[in-house]
Amino acid sequence: MFNEWQYYAVRGIGNMLGHLSYPTIISLGRKLGPLVGRMLKKQYVRGVWHIMRGMNCDKNEALRIMDGLYANLGQSLMEILYTPKLNKDNISTFVTVDNPERLEAALAENKGVIILTGHFGNWEWMGAAMALSGYPVTAIAKNQPNSSVTRFLNENRKMMGMEIFARGGNEMVIAARALKRKKMLGFLADQDGGFHGAPQMFLGKMASTPKGPALFARKFRSPILPMFAIHDEQHHNHVYIGESLYYEDTGDKDGDVIRMTQKMATLTEKFIREHPTEWLWFQHRWSTPPEEIIALQQEKQEAQSSDTGTPEEQ
Repeated sequence: MFNEWQYYAVRGIGNMLGHLSYPTIISLGRKLGPLVGRMLKKQYVRGVWHIMRGMNCDKNEALRIMDGLYANLGQSLMEILYTPKLNKDNISTFVTVDNPERLEAALAENKGVIILTGHFGNWEWMGAAMALSGYPVTAIAKNQPNSSVTRFLNENRKMMGMEIFARGGNEMVIAARALKRKKMLGFLADQDGGFHGAPQMFLGKMASTPKGPALFARKFRSPILPMFAIHDEQHHNHVYIGESLYYEDTGDKDGDVIRMTQKMATLTEKFIREHPTEWLWFQHRWSTPPEEIIALQQEKQEAQSSDTGTPEEQ
């Protein structure tokens, strides 16, 4: 109940913005974004440092990219508040989908489709565009620190026709149900993978990379389809759809999962470098120390060897 007023306040702001023209929404967001970004000093400084390392550029270029990022974020925030204005008849005027035939081909395999995506552009409108266009979209959503924000976002997603599951349940069961029903299952796979991730180089520094998409592709043999949201030079939304990726089974389960995860991380990293103002540089992508993951994996391997023993020992 304590956060109820925050939810209604956000809804109220959204209702007021709904009376404005879309070009006004874009202009307002792109002006406010960099101003707010400068106020969030901790995130701003962290983002600039990550950009300098990841893009191998000087501070002036990193500042330019960071301000561009906040302009895009400001626009995306205004657009998210504007979401109730979207419908199946007008969505194509707000979001353009590039290479939709790749999605059609992946769905035609009848194994469900694993969507590899990340915190690019307005990823919320990307999901909305897919659902309103009639595609079967399912997502495992992370709860936000503020429950009112979580409620607001999930209501918008369901309003657009998306099927939403909260993260923290049995994600393998949820994925199985979605993929067996031939649905699209989206993953924001550009986050820190924690102690269950794969330690790999990412934008100039070792990071824990989520293995979820590779594990699901191994289990269900679904195609993995890269899909990222970006803004064009006129600040209109585009959804880029890449070529399908497929899990390669050599019999080495752990090695195959790591290789598939690396392939996806490399593709994501390339897209970030090509569109640096579209990605959330200030997120905690490198939080989990890779050396601790490696040490934990070694401990597990030693414990398994100890339990099994060698033929001579048995």
